[in-house]
Amino acid sequence: MRKLFAFLVIMLPLMLIVYSCSESTTPLETINTDDEQLEKGGWYHGSAGNIVVANRSSGSISVIDTKIDEVTGTYQLPAGPNNPEPMYVVFDKRRQRAFVGDRANNQVVVFRATDFSVETTIPVGQGVFHMWADKLGKQLWVNNDIDNTTSVIDLGSLQVIATVPTPADLVSMGGKPHDVFLGPFGRLAYISVVGVSGASDYVVQFNTRTFQETGRSAVGKDPHLSIPLISRFLYVPCQNSDAVYVLNRFNMNIVETIPAPGAHGAIMTTNGKYFYTTNLPGGGTNGLYAINTRNNQVLGSTNTPYPVPHNVAVNNSSRKLYLTHSGGTSDKVTVYKITNHNPVPVYLKEITVELNPFGLAFAR
Repeated sequence: MRKLFAFLVIMLPLMLIVYSCSESTTPLETINTDDEQLEKGGWYHGSAGNIVVANRSSGSISVIDTKIDEVTGTYQLPAGPNNPEPMYVVFDKRRQRAFVGDRANNQVVVFRATDFSVETTIPVGQGVFHMWADKLGKQLWVNNDIDNTTSVIDLGSLQVIATVPTPADLVSMGGKPHDVFLGPFGRLAYISVVGVSGASDYVVQFNTRTFQETGRSAVGKDPHLSIPLISRFLYVPCQNSDAVYVLNRFNMNIVETIPAPGAHGAIMTTNGKYFYTTNLPGGGTNGLYAINTRNNQVLGSTNTPYPVPHNVAVNNSSRKLYLTHSGGTSDKVTVYKITNHNPVPVYLKEITVELNPFGLAFAR
């Protein structure tokens, strides 16, 4: 009995920690940690790695070395019935693979991150757009806005394991699946549905085991999605409503609305302290906004040297931010310095890639 009691004394705190980190309908408090603590804990691994950029009009990906901020390789997507049209990039760290959605050929291309050779292609639905994977490397969700479905890919087997229909009532009102984001533990998925008639678009919550809808929220128009590290909050920049909606991602209630002109692209720092969104229609003026996730206050904005600031990514240390400037003739990615003490982006340089840089992701 004494041995059992001693065992429970040791194990109970550990069991509570594990339980608190599981994704459920129990709200979790946002965990915010200092940069210094993250470094001491081994969270940061320097600036080594790559930013992989999908060049939508060139049918290629550009690989940027984040140490020197220069393109070290450009790789064509495999030929198909149509000219390849790369859209977004997702990186699976566990298996060192980069996934690139090819809209024109209804497939996802799998690149080996070691040399960016093509491993395979995965057929999905028509109209490939946003994609996202959970941090545990279990599932990749791919939105198909022509079919009005979402293809779910098992990241281990590289097989489509489910095709999730967009809610029929929203489709009947003109809605299409657009952005998608998975919770950090991969038990909940969120899909933004755009083009819905009326004053609101929607964010729909799904269970990743049953693939059934478990909740929804009416938000602003043209919503995109992001979640801080281990948080109960979902950040939803809504471009055509000039605001970032903050939702409780478990019960889908609106917690707060933050004014932000043209809010479109979305990225969190690794520690979840700061959220960045782009002012896509602003022509470069106040092209990047920084928001403190502790109090949901706008910290400031930065002008960008080119128009159509679209999608954003940060390097592993969250000390640099990378921004694509999209458009048929555009070929620029711009780089910014961000720090814990000065989170408002400071322009560093531009990088020339191929045409119409669209989605991008950090790969290491």
